Amino acid sequence: MDRTVHNVTQFQNCLVGVQKLHPQSIMEDSNGMENLQAAATTSDLNTDTEAAVNDSWCDIESDPGVFTQLIRDFGCVGAQVEEIWSLEANIFHNLEPIHGLIFLFKWMHDEQPDGRVVSNFDENIYFAKQVVENSCATQAILSLLLNLRHPDIELGETLTRFKDLTIRLDPLRRGYCLGNDRKIRTAHNSFARPTFIVNESQEEEIEDATYHFVSYMPIGERLYELDGLRLGPTELAVIAPGQNWLDIARPIIEARMHSYSTDEIHFNLMALVSDRQRFYERQIEQLQRDSLQLPQPQREAEMNELLHRLRVEKEKNRQYSVENARRRHNYVPFIVELLKQMGEIGELTPILVEAKLNAHEANESSEKVEVEDEFYLSQILE
Repeated sequence: MDRTVHNVTQFQNCLVGVQKLHPQSIMEDSNGMENLQAAATTSDLNTDTEAAVNDSWCDIESDPGVFTQLIRDFGCVGAQVEEIWSLEANIFHNLEPIHGLIFLFKWMHDEQPDGRVVSNFDENIYFAKQVVENSCATQAILSLLLNLRHPDIELGETLTRFKDLTIRLDPLRRGYCLGNDRKIRTAHNSFARPTFIVNESQEEEIEDATYHFVSYMPIGERLYELDGLRLGPTELAVIAPGQNWLDIARPIIEARMHSYSTDEIHFNLMALVSDRQRFYERQIEQLQRDSLQLPQPQREAEMNELLHRLRVEKEKNRQYSVENARRRHNYVPFIVELLKQMGEIGELTPILVEAKLNAHEANESSEKVEVEDEFYLSQILE
């Protein structure tokens, strides 16, 4: 099968979601079908996809190791994600170049944007609507990668072809195409956690708190927030010549965090940066080339510092691999078999009885604390 046939097949599968869930959108645009056909025919995409807009996407843990592995599973080279623990300027400075930020927060349906939502935006901005539940983590990553132009980072075959296929589409159709992309969805769902016990009370609690990922990045001379739940990118500020965009983004994110109640602490901020291991390897090579131009004590000190940072990065990547392997491993069969074996030799029932007793004592202790709190509160109010 030649590439044109593959591309047209990809186009047809991509469009199934639009035709099923938004049929009127194509009918209203007389040129829409022709443009989409041209995009599919001229692209170099030959990935094997299927109509899967209704297939589920799992929740993704907000962890730099997970996001870094996702980027690599997409086929992108030269990028990684680092967690930001503080909004202090020096924390950001130590990670530069920072290509974009990913922010996790508690979503509120009535939250107003921090800037102007642009519906008719520049064609140089790649923006896709989020139409698939739980896909916001991948959407936040792709919002940065597909708008990024940096010599350190190569998109790779999968993302390059996806962008080429969807570049002529509107944000809604791009969102459907993302939902139908098997390779991207498979990489995302590789972090699904297998479960065989559902706690209904916990499920209701989770439904009450919805968390969402958005991205921040400079595009051209402006800072944008890219949120797939908006109609378009949100223009936050103009970046002056010579100004560091992070100095604009940090106060905006900080103000957003302060807009929540004081007891809300469920935020997470991560930075998309150049691969730190490759970054230090290049610096070591550069120092070796320039070694004769530096005094020996300075050269040795700088080399030792770079070698130390390189070792730290290698160990961190090794730890990421171990943690991700554990996340992806299905422990359910082992747990089920273990419980069976414990039941057969009579060890399961005593443990279950003890667990119920501990839970009962914990509930009684909690109720006692609540009663005491109510008593002291009534005394204060009186």
